[in-house]
Amino acid sequence: MSQPGTGTSPATAVAPPVHRDANVSAVTWGGPGESTGPGEVRRSARSGAVGLAGAAVNGALGFVLTVVIVRGFGAAGSGALFTAIGVVSILGAVCCAGADTALVWAMPRRRAGAGGAAARLLPVALLPVLLLSAIVAVAGALAVDRLAPVLFDSPDGPALLRLAFLALPATVAMTVLLAAVRAVRPVAAVVGIQYVGVPLARPALLLAAVAAGAGVAVGFAGWLLPVIAAVVAAAVLLVRPLGLLGGARLRPDRADWRTLWGFALPRAVSAAIDASSMWVGVLLTAALAGATQSGVFGAVGRYALAGLLIMQGLRVAVAPQLSRLLGQGRSADAALVYRRVTMVIIMLSWPAYLLLAVFAPAFLSLFGDGFAAGATPLAVLAGAMMVNSGVGIVQTMLLMSGNSRRHLQATLVGLTLTVGLGVVLIPDHGALGAAYAWTAGIVAENVLAALAARVAVGEPLLTRSVGRTAAAVGGGAAVIALLSALLAGRGVAGLALALAVLAVTVAGLLTNRRVRRTVRAAVTMLRPRPA
Repeated sequence: MSQPGTGTSPATAVAPPVHRDANVSAVTWGGPGESTGPGEVRRSARSGAVGLAGAAVNGALGFVLTVVIVRGFGAAGSGALFTAIGVVSILGAVCCAGADTALVWAMPRRRAGAGGAAARLLPVALLPVLLLSAIVAVAGALAVDRLAPVLFDSPDGPALLRLAFLALPATVAMTVLLAAVRAVRPVAAVVGIQYVGVPLARPALLLAAVAAGAGVAVGFAGWLLPVIAAVVAAAVLLVRPLGLLGGARLRPDRADWRTLWGFALPRAVSAAIDASSMWVGVLLTAALAGATQSGVFGAVGRYALAGLLIMQGLRVAVAPQLSRLLGQGRSADAALVYRRVTMVIIMLSWPAYLLLAVFAPAFLSLFGDGFAAGATPLAVLAGAMMVNSGVGIVQTMLLMSGNSRRHLQATLVGLTLTVGLGVVLIPDHGALGAAYAWTAGIVAENVLAALAARVAVGEPLLTRSVGRTAAAVGGGAAVIALLSALLAGRGVAGLALALAVLAVTVAGLLTNRRVRRTVRAAVTMLRPRPA
């Protein structure tokens, strides 16, 4: 492995000479020497603002969906439903085989439109994964009666599993087509479908199923139905930018296959692990500790993942930009975009996770008495997610540099720890054991990815400015949360007190001129403006 700062990645080794704009000016944000072209700042600003808005909507709708599931179907029923969703999530990621991430990496490096080469990548990515998903769907549907007793302990198990397999090709098509939309259209397009449209339709359909007195299988069908609409919408959005009606060439060359699948195949395994991160724990818990513990862990995991929607929204927004910058050899600009996005993630995510950890009983009380046992697992996972969000979009940085193999190595280590510790801990500790196992996997994967990204990019990523942001935000929020819990308990009253004190503290800090300058810098980054 080359020394940091001197190594080259596949993305940068063949990069063209760097031509910087003459109007580059310094933009104060994190520390001395951090500057980039104003065009890149505005571009990441527009994308970041839309991504954050989408993340906020998605988070709210995801919470509504979880409440509908756990309230409507109870601990055992929600455990079965979460297990079925987990099957779709894991198999969908496996059958996508990394093609979705490969499109996000490769398409921004090619010219779109009727005369460009971007359109040729679409059949290269789509046709193999549709064939694979169809084969898996048929094989799985034929084996439902043998597989269902392993994952489900309810009579709805076979119907749930059969629906999961039958929906697999549509799920894969949606994922790959949305990745193409993400690569060639403004981020608002994919946010509108993936972060607003689908999440809005799912709780509405499940709520209708609950109101009608339908069972878990009908509820799962409602969860799957919006996928069809998303496939159609994504396909329509690709027609114009790829020049599909203007004579764009769709027949790929051999080089197209080598380019895309050379990146995608190593990513295939890590993508399956990424998509199934929580669902591995849900399935292990269902198999080793029963549906009730699985339902508790599923609900807790949903809370833990909700905070990552901020990071996901920004990742969706800036990944194509990072690929383009790294492909042009502009590693310093890409690293600065990464640091700015990471600081925003920390500022918005860490207070939420500290509140989740300290006031876990208050949050879980919204699900009912059957989920009180999830308080300690939720606190454990909140700590893990602070590590995850603390390194920001480092895994996206690693992938967009073309290093899907190094990313695979990190995710394999994380999966090994999650599964290995889960098998040991879940039988005796249920949802808590699953939380400990997942935490170990999350921390190991992110540390390894951060080290690999630093080497691949050759620029400092987690600098002192990022550390100062983390210390100030995390320390202040922790003190407020702990003092509020000591005074008013860990229930709703303590949470309300903590939120009130946080609001007053933020208002007080805004009276400081230096703090106001920092906030204005963040707002400038995230406010859309003309290029």
